[in-house]
Amino acid sequence: MKKGSYNLLKFGLSLLIAVLISITGFKTSLQANENTYKSLKLFTDVLEELEKNYVDDVNSDELIHNAIKGMVGNLDPHSSFMPPEAFDELQNDTKGEFSGIGIVITMKDGILTVVSPIEGTPAYKAGVKASDIIIRIDDKSTKDMALWEAVNMMRGPRYKTVLITVIRKGEATPLKFSLKRDLIPMESVRSVMLEPGYGYLRITNFRMSTFDDMKKHLGRLEAENNGLKGLIMDLRDNPGGLLDQAVKISDLFLSKGNIVSIKGRQKINTQVFKAYPGNEDRKYPVVVLINGGSASASEIVAGALQDHSRALILGTTSFGKGSVQTVRPLKDGFGIKYTIARYYTPNGRSIQAKGIEPDIEVEYEILAKKDKKTSAFDRMIKEKDLKNSLKPEDTDKSEKIKKQPERHTRLLDTDQLHRDAQVKRALDILISYGIFSKLNGS
Repeated sequence: MKKGSYNLLKFGLSLLIAVLISITGFKTSLQANENTYKSLKLFTDVLEELEKNYVDDVNSDELIHNAIKGMVGNLDPHSSFMPPEAFDELQNDTKGEFSGIGIVITMKDGILTVVSPIEGTPAYKAGVKASDIIIRIDDKSTKDMALWEAVNMMRGPRYKTVLITVIRKGEATPLKFSLKRDLIPMESVRSVMLEPGYGYLRITNFRMSTFDDMKKHLGRLEAENNGLKGLIMDLRDNPGGLLDQAVKISDLFLSKGNIVSIKGRQKINTQVFKAYPGNEDRKYPVVVLINGGSASASEIVAGALQDHSRALILGTTSFGKGSVQTVRPLKDGFGIKYTIARYYTPNGRSIQAKGIEPDIEVEYEILAKKDKKTSAFDRMIKEKDLKNSLKPEDTDKSEKIKKQPERHTRLLDTDQLHRDAQVKRALDILISYGIFSKLNGS
C-alpha cells in the first residue's frame, strides 16, 4: 500500500470514529474510542507491513475480508461475515429449492458439527446423525473452514456425489459417507393416524409455509373418527427455522399467556410474543417428542407448551440454541449474520447451551418386530378354532373393511412408527390418559 493510500485509509478511519462519536453522543467514553482508534491503527500498521515485506504479493482486499471474518466469527458459532456467494445461498434456507445432501450444520467450538439431518434426504437415509463431527468434505479438511464454505461444498449439481468423513462418539474410527446430492424437500409437515383418534404429526423444520401446512394436517386429523383423542407432535431432529412460524404453531394450542420473549442489548431487539384465543377449541392431550437434534424454533414450541402445561415433553434433552440472529446486507453483495438477542420460555428460562429437558426421558430405540408365527400364545387353540364354534356377531359391517387413514404424499410408515420406542411410549401415555379420564368421570 502506498504511503498516500495509507494516509487516506488512516484519515478515513479517523473520520469514521469521529462520526460514530457524534452520532452516539458518548462524550464520556472518549477514552474507549481512543482505545478503539489505537487498535485500528495497529490493524493498518500490520496491513502495511504485510503489503511491503511479506514473501509473496498479498491481496489487500482478501486480508481485510479475512480479518472481518475472524472478528465476526469469533463472537459466537452463529455469527458470520458472508461474501456475496454465501449471502445468496442463505436465501435458500427458508424458501426456494436447492440440491444438496440434507444436513443442518453449525460451528461448535470451532468444529463443523451436524445439528441434525433433514428427514428423507440422502444424509438422513445414509445414517448421518446429530452431533457427528465432519472432518473432511471430499478431499478437503474442514479445519479452519468457514461455515458457508462447508455449505457450498456440500451443495451442488443434483445426482453428483460428495464424500463426507465424520467422527462419531462411540466409534473407534472415522465414518465415511458417499452421498449423492438430491433436491432437498421443502415440505415440512407430515401426518398419519396411528390409532383411531390418535394422530401423529411430524414437523421437520420451520419454513415460510409450515404454519399453513400444519393447519391443513391438523384439520385432516381432527376430521377423522369424530375428532382427535390425542396428538403426538414429533420435533425430533428438527433444526428450527423461522421464529414467527414457531410462535404461530404454539398459538394453535394456547389461548393466553406468553409464548416466547427475546431480550437483546438494544430495546428494539426486545420483544414478547403472546398467545391469543382461537376459533378452534383443542382440548385433547398432546405429547411432544424432542431429542438432541431439536433446536431453536423447535425448542420455542416445546418450551412454550411445557411451561403452560399444555403438552408432555418426551424424549431426550434438546440441542440448546437459545439465541436469535439477524441478517444484514452490506454493500457489494456482502452480508453479515450476527446474534442480537437471547430467547426465554414463558417461565423465564433461558435454554442457551442447556436445552429443553423432557418431562419423561426415553431413549430412541427401534423395538424388535414381533414374529407371530413363533409366538407360543398364537399357537394355542382358541375358541374360533374349535369345530362348529359360533361365529362372532356382525354388529357393525363397516368394521369388516378397515378404512385406511389418508396419508401424505411422502408416506409415513405406521408399522415403523409403532416400533419406535419414543412414539410407542407417547401413544401409550395418550391412550392411558383417555382411559383414566373415563374412570374419573371427566
